[in-house]
Amino acid sequence: MAAISVPPLSSETVLSVGIFEVRNTLLMAWLAMAVLILLGLRLKATGYKLIPGRFQTFMELVIGGLYDFFLGIFGDEKTTRRFFPLVATIFLFILVANWMGILPGVGSITVQGMHHGELATFPLLRSMNADVNMTLVFAVVAIVVAQLAGLVALGFASHAGKFFVAPWKKPYGIGTFVGLLEFIGEFARIISFTFRLFGNIFAGEVLLVVISFLVPYFVPIPFLGLEIFVGLIQAMVFAMLTSVFIKMAMESHGEHAH
Repeated sequence: MAAISVPPLSSETVLSVGIFEVRNTLLMAWLAMAVLILLGLRLKATGYKLIPGRFQTFMELVIGGLYDFFLGIFGDEKTTRRFFPLVATIFLFILVANWMGILPGVGSITVQGMHHGELATFPLLRSMNADVNMTLVFAVVAIVVAQLAGLVALGFASHAGKFFVAPWKKPYGIGTFVGLLEFIGEFARIISFTFRLFGNIFAGEVLLVVISFLVPYFVPIPFLGLEIFVGLIQAMVFAMLTSVFIKMAMESHGEHAH
């Protein structure tokens, strides 16, 4: 009986252009970007008709639903309009990449190349978020944008005062300790963001490989449905938490406590 080929934790290099390595997860990211760009161009080509067709109606429902969802988090139109392009893009990009990761051929079409200095056979395409480098980039962007939003909204002194409190000011030492914890917590959010998305997608990738190996044909179908649901939830959770962190960063200590 053949052994199960479990996907490795690291992505594989499909080709190299000078010192730039094109990895199989990066190819999936480019394909997901291409899908979103084509959808945008298709929507623009409709001319935004007053009496929309099916495609425009569907896209208006999606975008309108997302806007209402994030409006409920940010709480006001001005902030929502400012950050909606970012959080909506994060949601759609992660969602499309997650769903494309379970398409036929992804993970099963293989090529030969060098991996860790040895000739190996690996997938040509692999789920984008099964690479921790990809999810780390999303996490860093989310936290950096949140901190910049806090700086703009509160000013440097007020925003920095959340993390650096003089021990001789009330509540005398406790505020300094709490501020230090909040500062460390910002880095903990990056780690949490990164491995939450990566862990769920990588675990789903392994699950599908194992189930397809042990019980092929029709049995894996319910698990594909589960991965579609997980992909949606993970995209929504990531975008929602990004919105929450931005809103929290823009509030002073008193507003946050309230």
